[in-house]
Parts: sequence; structure tokens; C-alpha cells
Amino acid sequence: MTPTDSALAPVPQPVPRLIEQFEHGLDAPICLTWELTYACNLACTHCLSSSGKRDPRELTTQQCKDIIDELMRMQVFYVNIGGGEPTVRPDFWELVDYATEHHVGVKFSTNGVRITPEVATRLAASDYVDVQISLDGATAEVNDAIRGAGSFAMATRALQNLADAGFKDAKISVVVTRHNVDQLDEFAALAAHYGATLRITRLRPSGRGADVWDELHPTAEQQVQLYDWLVAKGDRVLTGDSFFHLSGLGEPGALAGLNLCGAGRVVCLIDPIGDVYACPFAIHDRFLAG
Repeated sequence: MTPTDSALAPVPQPVPRLIEQFEHGLDAPICLTWELTYACNLACTHCLSSSGKRDPRELTTQQCKDIIDELMRMQVFYVNIGGGEPTVRPDFWELVDYATEHHVGVKFSTNGVRITPEVATRLAASDYVDVQISLDGATAEVNDAIRGAGSFAMATRALQNLADAGFKDAKISVVVTRHNVDQLDEFAALAAHYGATLRITRLRPSGRGADVWDELHPTAEQQVQLYDWLVAKGDRVLTGDSFFHLSGLGEPGALAGLNLCGAGRVVCLIDPIGDVYACPFAIHDRFLAG
């Protein structure tokens, strides 16, 4: 290359950091929440989707596969499948296999009802599936008061089955309430016991959660308690953007990563009938995107 050629060569442009790209939005979601069904074997008092009964308009198996094809074309990294209880759909495992075969990773949230030893072994054999077990009390007394009698035993049995099968890094997902905020250390100990990662999220005033908001929403003092715990011990705890409102309680950056809401920029939601919303927690007609 001559000096003249060198002078005319294009100057490489720096690639924006991922956080800078988030600020302007992406061409497609990084991850997408998909409420596959509203059918559920439980009736949790704080359920943000008021799940229980299946919507008769629920997407068919083929319609779900068509959506997965579109996600593959859009290069969506993974789908976060919830409900309801997604595993009660007869075609659930068929759809999980279809997604992973088409290079769309799957994370699904479950109360553990279908995580038998055989299912746990199957899940442990896949590199493209992540499992999140819902648990809202570190003891049966606290958990079952919200999620129903026997739900603590069901969830911990599922966690044990996953651990016995060699499943790596299951998640324990906790909605923080005024009744379990004092159990944060116990939740962390449970996660360590099962070789899992603790994930905590905030209560949302949506669905049945709106009905129990005044009863379950952490008090102002408990919000400070939660903030202090996250600063001291939360380096291995997943939160996503759940507690970005806590960032104002301390020094800027003390809770790195909790200052960004991704709704409509990096995440969105598909409901059981195929409607799309920017925010998984604002499923109202006025927020319908398509």
C-alpha cells in the first residue's frame, strides 16, 4: 500500500458499547417474554397475569412455531417463556425443542409441577434451555400463604431433581414482599444448597397483584433494607431492571445495572393469543403494540 492509498483508506469507526445501543433501541429484542398460556395449576395471590384458566383463543402449536420462525429470522437470542404455568400446555416440550433446534434459546419459568427426575435429566442434556423455579418464601409457611398449600414442597422437589440430574445453574425466582424481605439470606442459602442462582424481582400492581398491593408491597423501611442487602450481598444475585428505583437511595452506581428500563427497547412481550406489548408488566389495551 502506497502512502496515498493509506491516506485514502477509511478510518475504522468505534463500535458503540452495548449500553449506548440500548439508549437508542435495537432492531429486534435481545430477549422476548412469551406468556404461552394463562392456564395454571396454582392461583398465587399476587399473580400479575391473573392466571388460572386457559384462554380459548390461545395460539395453536403451528402458530407458535410460526412465531419461533420469525424470532429466528429476527435473531432474537432467547425467549423467556412464562404464563400461567407453561409446562401444562400439552405441546410445551415440542415447542421448546422446536425453538432450540432453530437457534432460539429458551428460559422458562415454572412452579415445578412437571419437573420430574426424567424431565430434569432431559433438561440437563441441553445447552440452550434455562429453568427458573418460582419461590416466594424461604419456608413453607411464608411461601404457601401466597402460592398455595404444597407449593413450597413442589418447588424444592423440582430444584432437587434438577440438582440430582446435573442441571447447571437453575434459577430461584423470588418476588420480594413485605412478608419475605427478612428471608433474603435464607433465599441465598437455598440457592447455594441446590447449586442455583438467586433472582429477585419486585411486586407489580398488575393482575391479582393490584388486589394485594397494599398488603404485600414492601414498606419504605423495607425498601431501604433491600437496598442495603443488595449493596452488601447482591453481587451474585440477578435483578434485571426490577429495582432501578432503588438507585436513588445511595451513591450513583452503587447498584450498577439497575438504572435502565428495557421496555420497547430491548425487551417486549407476546401474550397467549399473540398480541404484543412493549412491557411484560403493562398488559393493557392502551399499550397494545400489535
